[in-house]
Amino acid sequence: MPIAKLRDREVQAGKDSAGGRESVLAAALESFAAQGFHGTSMRDIAARADMSISAAYYYFPSKADLLRHIMVSVTEDLIAILETARDTASDTPAARLAAIVRAYVRLHTERQTESFIGTSELRSLSADDRASVVALHDRVSDIFKTVIADGCRSGQFDCPHPAEATRAIATMCTAVAGWYRASGPHNPQTIADRYATLALRLVGSAAERR
Repeated sequence: MPIAKLRDREVQAGKDSAGGRESVLAAALESFAAQGFHGTSMRDIAARADMSISAAYYYFPSKADLLRHIMVSVTEDLIAILETARDTASDTPAARLAAIVRAYVRLHTERQTESFIGTSELRSLSADDRASVVALHDRVSDIFKTVIADGCRSGQFDCPHPAEATRAIATMCTAVAGWYRASGPHNPQTIADRYATLALRLVGSAAERR
């Protein structure tokens, strides 16, 4: 029996839900990365997932729903990772900032395609979905803002423009997903460490002024 028909039979029987859903998500990621959201159809995604289009629609009602799921998922995971990095770092603003920058960079290298799509295709979301994702991005920014504000209040950071510093740090970390290559000269940890140093210098960390 052809694979697509077998997949349809499994869907109809309520089987293979987790595996089928992950196959559609993986196919959508590949398609969006290669062709862009607007250049991709559900038929393209179904073909990459090696299933019929009706089976693909069983898991996700539209490509817009797939895009929203990808963006929300990776951003929620980023928030959780940043919060863990912040809360487990030693209790100084410099240590917390370095930890969250490293965590940010690592996620953007380890889940590069999701992270890249999460920023490059934001404009492709519906107004409501875009508002939801932007709200998540604001939570990411708030993590950085709080740490930088703590450093400024304590005198450990000499940063006259903390809002601009927050945007600059977030932007440089996000951009990693656009240029990082696993075959490049530096591994993710080296890049993460260097970006942490850059971030500390940007906020005028006392540790970097010595």
